[in-house]
Amino acid sequence: MALTVIVRSGELSTPPSISFDAPRIVIGRGEGCEVRLPDPSVSHRHASIRQRGTDYVVMDEGSTNGTFVGPVRLSPQAPRIVRSGDLVRIGRVWLELRIEQVPVSPATKLATSEIALALVARALEAQGDPATARVFVQSGPDKNTELLLDQNERPRVIGRGSDIDLTLDDARLSRKQVELRRRGTDVLVRDLGSKNGSFLNGQRLESGKDVPWPAGAVLAIGASELCYEDPLRSALLQLEAAPDEHMRAEDPVDPPVGKPSQEAEAPVESAAAPPRVPERAPSRPPRSTSNGLRPLDLLVALIAVSVFVMSLVGIWWLFR
Repeated sequence: MALTVIVRSGELSTPPSISFDAPRIVIGRGEGCEVRLPDPSVSHRHASIRQRGTDYVVMDEGSTNGTFVGPVRLSPQAPRIVRSGDLVRIGRVWLELRIEQVPVSPATKLATSEIALALVARALEAQGDPATARVFVQSGPDKNTELLLDQNERPRVIGRGSDIDLTLDDARLSRKQVELRRRGTDVLVRDLGSKNGSFLNGQRLESGKDVPWPAGAVLAIGASELCYEDPLRSALLQLEAAPDEHMRAEDPVDPPVGKPSQEAEAPVESAAAPPRVPERAPSRPPRSTSNGLRPLDLLVALIAVSVFVMSLVGIWWLFR
């Protein structure tokens, strides 16, 4: 059975999710985590989910702001079994866990990177800040011309042709000079067999091969030099490098509304308390613990004395 982790914080019509079939899944803000949550309330290595037989358990890894299953905060390093549909809070981020028969997400490292970028993009847009990477001509005939790169992986072509994404007025360029593609946090550059070649930081690119474009590096094609800015990548790196933010009592942490896989859930009382056995209803009234005699006891005693007296009278009548 695969474990699907769904990010349920925020009002998203299609919340991001990723499915795993692995013995351990680390959740945190750091780049090496299987589930990256770029929120300062999330520790770099916040929690983990582990397989134990047919069960999955969640464990807090000593985080700053705690790991919660529903309303219950887990003790550090204390595993707790989770059910399909449980809500888990990591810092201020809510996750829904589903245990189901689904295909495992391909390229999970790339998938979790895309989820992290989508969360950062939403935060930047909410603040009114730009969230789209842009490639711009730093020098050359078309200086300050730019091309926006959104988060999907659709390739963008730059060259001299008129039917491409960015057309530059440069006779030294081929009709299709280079291709750019977003892949997670990277921008990949591919030379498309250009006549005069493409150069990244002074190194000629091998034709037909994707090469990551380092931040701050210059792409030289023909008489033009191109650079790119990626506010998503910059914001993600800043969040990962920042110290943990201690949550305040007034921070909003209400669970998401309309959880699709579980309409109602029994409340959990305590993470450390043993299961509570419900009390059985008594089948008869409890006996009195009073030291005094009840009326029924007096009646029984009176009948017993009467029978005894009548027995004595009968014996006297026989032997008189």
